[in-house]
Amino acid sequence: MMRGRVAYAGAIHEAYPDADGVRLADGRVRREDEVVWLAPIEVGTIFALGLNYAEHAKELQFNKQEEPLVFLKGPGTVVGHRGVTRRPADVTFMHYECELAVVIGQTAKNVKRENAMQYVAGYMIANDYAIRDYLENYYRPNLRVKNRDGGTVLGPWFVDAADIEDVTQLELRTFVNGMRQQHGNTRDLVTDIPALIEYLSSFMTLAPGDVILTGTPEGVVNVNAGDEVICEIDGLGRLVNTIASDADFKRA
Repeated sequence: MMRGRVAYAGAIHEAYPDADGVRLADGRVRREDEVVWLAPIEVGTIFALGLNYAEHAKELQFNKQEEPLVFLKGPGTVVGHRGVTRRPADVTFMHYECELAVVIGQTAKNVKRENAMQYVAGYMIANDYAIRDYLENYYRPNLRVKNRDGGTVLGPWFVDAADIEDVTQLELRTFVNGMRQQHGNTRDLVTDIPALIEYLSSFMTLAPGDVILTGTPEGVVNVNAGDEVICEIDGLGRLVNTIASDADFKRA
């Protein structure tokens, strides 16, 4: 089942896909642009994987390390479908990252690889923006690169794990102003989902609602204010986002 969360008429509603837009839990149907889209779930800790597709690592001239490159993200980074993400005026290279987001469904500690998928509740699309100007190095992504307000778009839907037939064979695509710029497949993950859960749960406890962003394929290009970015993943829908300037956010 696909389900999301939206704000409409002063309340937060569970929502579902509809041919005419979005259907609220009370039966009302509204156009996508009539509601404010929230992240499909109340997210817990967000774990983000860096350079977890071999071709993307090659694209950025990075050599694979023995352990996954993982960093944490705060809740203020999250924005929903059709949301707006700010591009600071002082940057020269800001790019999208279409990613499969894995949602943990039950407490996980010291999980073995062969049992790891039992702890997955479902999946979402993520678009996790990065600003390369602010990057110190690939081993230490600093806060300004990956923890900016509104820099992580989640949605539009949460999809139950049981509804995805084969999570290891999902196509990812990103379009900028209608032109496809990024294309990949989850079969090319360097560290796959079971291995990520085994690794993370070996030294910390994962909780329901925690989200693992599994990395992005090659094909990132700079985006500018006014650009529309759409990320698609098979079976999960299409996540729409717009880039805005400092002026749009009333910043000098």
